[in-house]
Amino acid sequence: VIKCRAAVAWAVGKPLSIEEVEVAPPKAGEVRIKIVATGICRSDDHVLEGYFRNIDFPVILGHEGAGIVESVGEGVTSVKPGDKVIPTPLSQCGECSFCLNPESNYCLKCHFTESQCLLPDKTSRFTCKGKQIHHFMWVSSFSEYTVIPEYAVVKIDAAAPLDKVCLVGCGFSTGYGAAINTAKVKPGSTCAVFGLGGVGLSVVMGCKAAGASRIIAVDINKDKFAKAKELGATECINPQDFKKPIQEVLTEMTGHGVDYSFEVIGHADTMVAALASCNMNTGVCIMVGVPASGSMLSFDPMLVLCGRTWKGTLLGGWKMRESMPKLVSSYLEKKFNLDLLITHRLPIAKANEGFQLLRAGKSIRTVLHF
Repeated sequence: VIKCRAAVAWAVGKPLSIEEVEVAPPKAGEVRIKIVATGICRSDDHVLEGYFRNIDFPVILGHEGAGIVESVGEGVTSVKPGDKVIPTPLSQCGECSFCLNPESNYCLKCHFTESQCLLPDKTSRFTCKGKQIHHFMWVSSFSEYTVIPEYAVVKIDAAAPLDKVCLVGCGFSTGYGAAINTAKVKPGSTCAVFGLGGVGLSVVMGCKAAGASRIIAVDINKDKFAKAKELGATECINPQDFKKPIQEVLTEMTGHGVDYSFEVIGHADTMVAALASCNMNTGVCIMVGVPASGSMLSFDPMLVLCGRTWKGTLLGGWKMRESMPKLVSSYLEKKFNLDLLITHRLPIAKANEGFQLLRAGKSIRTVLHF
């Protein structure tokens, strides 16, 4: 058993508490990882706000981490102690019907099928003050050590800086892949991106990499416009500056609507606005933002009857264990710059400060380090 620091969420609506936790050794098929760095993602904040119903407290959050393998359980073959790894919130067991489908990146063992608040054997490796602490998405990267199933761990290049490539674990992969894999943005096309957080800006990067000629960034926080333009946005607009619905504004700006729109917020009204802002016949709208549990959509079916395509994306459509090493290599080859997404770096002891920056709209990505 290893004793280490972790930021524990004891209850909804309460700040994280820095505690000493005990982390049990890995069982068969599991890996214990020393987390070096972890990003703060909006989904972590959603849990603290009570946005999701299927999360059990107390829990150690964090799902965008990178670290070094400390030890492995019986039967683990893909990683060994000392390897640099990224734990992924979307598993790839390699055996289920979805993993065997080349067009799918889902896995039947992932948390959308069953809760990942405990490990697959329905027990936890975390205890604190004599109490069981729950896992989060099998990652729990707000702990200095964590235990994860082997099929949710990805070995990466030993040269990778862990405080940068941790973003590949969720935010960057999700946004960049939404444009590259899910939408399959074509060169010369027009795009609109709703929401300019870390994931939304990664969508902008993906649209630029795909050769889009016009990338319109949409957000009510004008402070994010400079960063959006630095990453590839050609125009930035604030819906609050107009008296008409933003979908009408975008349609007028482009003639018939954009070719591709991306909703990266998770609100029902902006999801419908994003759909309505793309071309009525050949437009493609990608749902990237995560809605609150129980959310319902109400929209005019004519929006899709005319031919629009409305799609969701899960971690950007990547088969994570296959794709993440390649994404890390692409970063090392300077094919994209993750560094521009990182606006703040804080020690784990200041995790709550990182969440305050996120809620205030002052950060893109805060990376916590141990």
